[in-house]
Order: sequence, then C-alpha cells, then structure tokens
Amino acid sequence: MTDRTTELSEQEELRLQKLKEIRDMGVNPYPYSFDVTHTSKKILETPELLKDEESDVEPERVGIAGQIMTRRIMGKASFFNLQDAEGTIQVYIKRDDVGVDTYNTLFKKLVDIGDLVGVKGFVFRTRTGEITVHAESFELLTKTVRPIPTPKEVVEDGEKKIYDAFSDKELRYRQRYVDLIVNPEIRDVFRKRSQLIQTMRNFMIDKGYLEVETPILQPIYGGASARPFMTHHNALDMELYMRIANELYLKRLIVGGFDGVFEFAKDFRNEGMSRFHNPEFTQVEMYVAYKDYNWMMDFVEEIIEQVALVLHGSTEVKVGDNVIDFKRPWPRVPMFEAIKKETGHDLYKRSRDEIAAVAKELHLDIDDSMGTGKLIDEIFGEFVEPKLIQPTFIIDYPVELSPLAKKHRTTDGLVERFEGVVNGK
Repeated sequence: MTDRTTELSEQEELRLQKLKEIRDMGVNPYPYSFDVTHTSKKILETPELLKDEESDVEPERVGIAGQIMTRRIMGKASFFNLQDAEGTIQVYIKRDDVGVDTYNTLFKKLVDIGDLVGVKGFVFRTRTGEITVHAESFELLTKTVRPIPTPKEVVEDGEKKIYDAFSDKELRYRQRYVDLIVNPEIRDVFRKRSQLIQTMRNFMIDKGYLEVETPILQPIYGGASARPFMTHHNALDMELYMRIANELYLKRLIVGGFDGVFEFAKDFRNEGMSRFHNPEFTQVEMYVAYKDYNWMMDFVEEIIEQVALVLHGSTEVKVGDNVIDFKRPWPRVPMFEAIKKETGHDLYKRSRDEIAAVAKELHLDIDDSMGTGKLIDEIFGEFVEPKLIQPTFIIDYPVELSPLAKKHRTTDGLVERFEGVVNGK
C-alpha cells in the first residue's frame, strides 16, 4: 500500500504537523459552531458600531468569522485581513487581550493564510482611518491542510498590480471553490444567477402559471434531437434515459387541463462540448394554452427586461465592448429578410441547388449532405447572427428548419417560430 504522506507537498506536511501541535495544545481545530453576529459588509456600513473614544459608553460587541487572507505579524500586536462571504475587513489582535498562548503560539506560529477563524470584539478606526475589529477573543474554526494561492498586490507608479494571480481558466473552473476564495468578486456571478432565476420564477408565478417538476429518468427520451445518457434501473431491470428535454411532459400537463406550466430543468445531452454547450445544463421551459408566438414574444421581452432591471437597475447592460439595451419592444425580423439585408440574396422559395450556389458564392464550406434548411442556417449563422447585437427576434423560419412548428398563417413555406438573438448569439 502506498504511504499517503509521500503524496503530500512540503507545505501540506508542515500544516499537518501544525494540526498535531494544535491538538496537543488542547485546542479543537474543527469546533462545532461559532456565533456570528455581523458580516464584514454590515460592520463597514454601520458607523454606529464604531467605538467613541470620547465616550464612556461600552461599544457594541461583534462576532465575525472567515478566512485569514493576509497577516502583518509584529511584536505584541498584529493585524490580519479576514474575508467572509460579503467582503474583507481588517482585524487587530493583541497578546494582552487574547492571551499569551493564543497569540504567541496559536496565532503567530500555528495559524496560516487560508485558515478559518472567529473573532469577537469591538469596532474602531485606526490612525490611518481604516475600520477595524479589535479582537478580544480569537478562535481557530478550521485548520486548512492545503494552502491556497496567494496573489501579491503591489502599487507601482500609482497603479495596483497583481502578481501570481489565480487566473488559469481551466484550473479556476476545475477548482471553483479556490477561485471563489482567491477571486471573491466571482461570487457576484453566483448571486446574480440565483437572482435571475428567482426573478423569472416570481414573474411567471405572478402571471398565474404553475411551477412543476417532471421526470429526469425516462423510458423514452424526446422533445429534442440529441444523443442521451443511459442508465440502468436495477429494481425494474430496465434501461432508462436521462432527459434531453422536459418538453413532452410539460405538454402533457397542458393536455391535462392546466392553462400554463413552467419548469427550471436539468437536462443532459451526451454530445460534444464547447464554450456554449455543456452535457449537463439548466434551462427553463414554459407552455401556455390558447396563445400564439406573437404573445410569447411579448412575454419573453417583458421577462428579460424585468431581469435586467432587477439585476442591473437599468435596461442598459454593458456586455464586453457593447452596451445592450433590453428595453422592449424588440425588433421582429423575418429570417429571409435578415439574410437578404446582409448578403443581398433573397433565398425565399429558392431550390436547394440555388441556395447551395449562393453559399459557395459567399465562400462557405458546404457539402452535398446539407439540405435546404442546413444551408439556410449556415448562411444565417455566418452573415446575420454575429451582427445582431441589440435584442432582436428572428421570426418566420423556413419549414425545412422547423418542420414540427405551426404552419405560417399567411406565408407559404414558413412556420411561426421565433428566436431571440442578442450580442451575436
């Protein structure tokens, strides 16, 4: 059997030794709880907590917990930055306040960057004006064995520069927990995602539609064209598929008599991967009785406008180099009109060979296996979609692209389908 310790780094070995010394001190390195009364953000935003040096009134005590991110070890007193879920705050710790053993041995020798600690004390302002927690007690809450990356910030020529940043994209996605510690601004992405979903959920519920759950394991998969993941049900001794879409079950609920249903669903497609496609993904689907695609476009632009207002306080949102305005109404452009505008070619009611000739003229890489719908989609994807920066509905698709959609009520060869396109996607 391989000795586990041979796989440890020098830093991990050192931390394990410190862990043993902490236990030998009679200190539990993984206590059961800590009474958190304030967050860093609340402390920084509540001036009433600051100790009044000219008053005899005892300041309010606070309890705060988080990770040690930086330390400035001095003699009988030191400073460290503590990071919690809402930000970072400075802590002042003094030997005479927390005790000799706690300060000299636990804090100075056995605690490391990345360890989780709890502090109780009062709030004051340092001579440099920084709001700080004066620790009257200090408790180790979690001794970490694996060190975290520690980017170094320096000021050069008046500008802040970061060295050894935790910036490798693959590593950040594989170790998202480390990314959240070292780059705490990423947490805002998680918060906004949750806020986005909750905004959409509340919007649909307020409109009177019912949120439901449908099966993930299905005997027959459907609702989309994709390769499924398979699994085996032992009790029934049968193969099942993880859903590629929740469409068919939602439609059955409409058949059963509901006027409108929706579901935030995890779907699974056993296919390729890219920046825009993941085998496991979340989507929301909604089905409403007695409505057409014009009503649904109104609904989509209304709910997206609401999301923008809740998340950003404005319908105008900066995405990369573009400022995108989600204010409704959005333009509604028939697909063939959009293609004609960008390429000069009218493809409506043109034969497959004629469209293939246009694609070759436009220097697209095509082959004989591509049908009419695929050729039109390639032309649209290359010449139209990337130019649609502001929110736009592309409507009235050729039947070859969407043979199961509802036949267009006035124009032969088209179906009543729409897609919202924004920022070239």
